[in-house]
Amino acid sequence: MPRSRLLPEQDKRDWLRLIRSAHLGPITFHHILRYYGSAAEAIARLPEMAQRGGAKRRIDLADEKTVTTELKALKACNARLLAWGEPGYPLGLMQLEDAPPLLAVKGDPESITALPGIAIVGARNASAIGQRFTRDIAAALTQRGFAILSGLARGIDRAAHEGALGAEGKTGAFIGTGIDISFPPENAKLQDEIAERGAVFAEMPPGSPPLAQHFPRRNRLISGASAGVLVVEAALKSGSLITARMAAEQGREVMAVPGSPLDPRCRGSNSLIRDGAALIESVDDILAILAPQQERRVAVVPAMPKETPVGDDDLARAHTEIERLLSPSPVLIDELVRVSGLTAATVNMVLTEKELAGRVQRHPGGKVSTA
Repeated sequence: MPRSRLLPEQDKRDWLRLIRSAHLGPITFHHILRYYGSAAEAIARLPEMAQRGGAKRRIDLADEKTVTTELKALKACNARLLAWGEPGYPLGLMQLEDAPPLLAVKGDPESITALPGIAIVGARNASAIGQRFTRDIAAALTQRGFAILSGLARGIDRAAHEGALGAEGKTGAFIGTGIDISFPPENAKLQDEIAERGAVFAEMPPGSPPLAQHFPRRNRLISGASAGVLVVEAALKSGSLITARMAAEQGREVMAVPGSPLDPRCRGSNSLIRDGAALIESVDDILAILAPQQERRVAVVPAMPKETPVGDDDLARAHTEIERLLSPSPVLIDELVRVSGLTAATVNMVLTEKELAGRVQRHPGGKVSTA
């Protein structure tokens, strides 16, 4: 991958302050940054943006103390911030609309992102044979030049990381807590080993506990950073199926290992195969599926597109039109662009301002509704 630029430290502080502000997620962050060109300018404009959007809540900007405290916590645990576009930031994630602007990282991320990644996920209460298969296939994949990505959970995740490390291969862990938290606690030693020989990534701030709502967000990182996702043992209602669904939405390959229909741990993975996921019995099956896309793999760092600023009068008229078209039922943003006749940049800016004002809610699949 051609080496991309390092973000200046002051810009990184501004990025951190912006993304840690209340009610401001990655999609809104990227729209604002493209529009204003810098996080510092966006921070200065946030109050007027929210006011123009019809603010019904106060803009709660993160302060410099919050930024300083987080940076000190990262330094204390030997971690650092990796910005979108910097060397080591996963290329696959950079192509996602909701890519984290900043990731906390421990270890050597470039050793992971220099290789094509395959995610392996599955049951936490995995069977002994499922764990053995996972270790073996993870080891075989690393020997063929892949990095193994997973979520450092119990069961299949742990076996995937162990299989890669046992074969002297590369593995990366995406965790759903702060970078300074080990969860589950029994994986603390393994987490340290991954950081020493690969990399550990976290989107959440240091100190963030293992809350249930953090893990689906973490799962999109595992799938987004990979060329494909392999599911080994998954119940019908499991986080692994969320990862597989996200992988499909992101255009990644979805693969699954068949299991006994008598084992509840395999009903989800068997269901994936029934719905079109590739059936995997050996490493050769995976290589056959991924070989064509690896031949086309071009490691080019995407440039963050620029949006042309819109005049205040034009934005005011656009607000009126978009407000007329929105309803409590989610609608595709592309449909708003088509029906309104406005440019995509204008519609995105209006939606961003209304989101900051608490009047618009984003939904999966590029949809929005009134809040």
